[in-house]
Amino acid sequence: MTSVAIWNLLPLLVGLFGAQPGSVGQSVTRLIVQDEVILRIPVQPRPLIRNFQWVEKKGPKCIPAGSIQRALLSGSEQVDFILGDRTRIRAQFDEDCPALDFYGGFYLQPEDERLCAHRDAVHSRMGGSCRIERFKQLVPKFRD
Repeated sequence: MTSVAIWNLLPLLVGLFGAQPGSVGQSVTRLIVQDEVILRIPVQPRPLIRNFQWVEKKGPKCIPAGSIQRALLSGSEQVDFILGDRTRIRAQFDEDCPALDFYGGFYLQPEDERLCAHRDAVHSRMGGSCRIERFKQLVPKFRD
């Protein structure tokens, strides 16, 4: 193979290595349709080994939607958001929220650039939705 052929194949090789299977679809996707912002949030699997537990503290009324990096399922009635500054916020749903399948990810449609309790909802990819009742800030407590 000549050096010219190698240089011609270089963009193809970079593209192949740049799209690793674990990294595809792992970021928040933002879509704007007729002045309505829709955020698709990927759900990350729970870590198997934990040296700490999460302690709930009083949380904010709203969080900036643009700072959400990913989410973790923490139960059938709650989802944990990981924000850009590495803080962890738990969204707790209404009591009448049906058990929804959030494993494939979910959607948020905030009215403004903030996701607020008692106002916004989490929408399953299957069509159901649950309104956010409250936010709790999670603080790690290391086990002895």
